[in-house]
Amino acid sequence: MIIDVTEHALMITSFVLIMMLIIEYINVQTKGVWQKSLKKNRLNQYLLTTFLGLIPGCLGAFTVVSLYSHRMVSFGALAAAMIATSGDEAFVMLAMFPVDAIYLNIILFFVAILTGYLCDVIFKRQEVFLHSDIHEFEMHEEKECRSFNKNDVVRQLREISYPRAILIMMFTLFMTALLFEQFGLTEWNWKKIVFAVGTGISLFIVITVPEHFLKEHLYEHVVKKHLLRVLLWTFIALLAIEYIEAYVNAESWLKENTIIVLITATVLGVIPESGPHFVFVTLYAKELIPFAVLLASSISQDGHGTLPLLAVSVRAFLWLQIVAVSIGIIVGLLFLLFIE
Repeated sequence: MIIDVTEHALMITSFVLIMMLIIEYINVQTKGVWQKSLKKNRLNQYLLTTFLGLIPGCLGAFTVVSLYSHRMVSFGALAAAMIATSGDEAFVMLAMFPVDAIYLNIILFFVAILTGYLCDVIFKRQEVFLHSDIHEFEMHEEKECRSFNKNDVVRQLREISYPRAILIMMFTLFMTALLFEQFGLTEWNWKKIVFAVGTGISLFIVITVPEHFLKEHLYEHVVKKHLLRVLLWTFIALLAIEYIEAYVNAESWLKENTIIVLITATVLGVIPESGPHFVFVTLYAKELIPFAVLLASSISQDGHGTLPLLAVSVRAFLWLQIVAVSIGIIVGLLFLLFIE
C-alpha cells in the first residue's frame, strides 16, 4: 500500500510541478499580459476553468489548482472547475452510458458557471484563502527572459548551476522512467502522452531559460515553495483514503430511501478519491438509482482534483467542499422532485 500511494503521490506532484512551471514560464514570457486579461474578466475565468474541469480525468482540475494558487483565477472559478469535474469516472460513464454522460456534462457546465458566479458574489474577501507571501507570481520586468539564444544556452550548460543541474536531472529521470514504463502509467494513452509532452516542454524550459529566471521563478518559487508541500499533503491524503477504503464499504451505507441515498452520495463526494463515486456510477448503470443521485454525486466529487489544493490552502479546500456538497444536495433534490 505504501509503495502504491508513494507512486501515485509522485505522479500527481509531478504533473502539478510541470503545470506550475509551464504557467510560470508563459506568464513571464508574456510579462503577465494574459494573467491581467484573465483577472479582469470573471466570465472568461468561469468558462476556462469549467472547460478544464469537464475534461475526463483529473489533469484539468490540477491545472486549475495551479492557476488558482497563483491568483490567476478566483475562488469562484476554482469552484466552477470542481463542480464540473467528475474525475476518472468520466471515462467510465462515457463507456457505460455515453448519451446520459453527455447530458450530465451539459448540466454540470451550467451548474458550474452559476456556482462560480455565486461564490464570487458571496466570498468578497478571497484573500483570506491564500497566503500572499507564497502565491503571487513574481514579475521581474527589469530582467529580460531570452530563451532561444544558442550561445547563452551552450554557456549555461557548460557553466551549469546547481538548480539547473537538479531540475534537468529530475525531468530526465522522470521522462526515462515514463518512457520505459518503470514508473506511473504503463499504457500509452492520452494521459501518458500529456505527461510525456509536458515533461519534454519542462526539460526544454529548464535547459534554455536564463539563470535569473531559473533561480528566481522556477527553483526558488515553484520547486522550493510548492513541491515538497504538494507531495506531503498528497501522500498523507492518499494514504488516509487507502485505509478508509480498506475498512469501510461504501455500498453498505446505501439505504432504500432515495433521498438518503442522494445525500449519502453527495457527502461521500468530499473524499478526494474516485472510488466512492464509482459505486454510484455502477448503481446507475444497473438502473438501481435515479439520475438525480448520479448528478448530485458528480457535482460534489472531484476525483483527485482537490488533493493539490490542500497544499495551497486548507481553508479554501474546506470551503470548496462545503460549496460542492451544498450545491450537490440542492441541485440533486430539485432534479429528483421536479424533473424525475
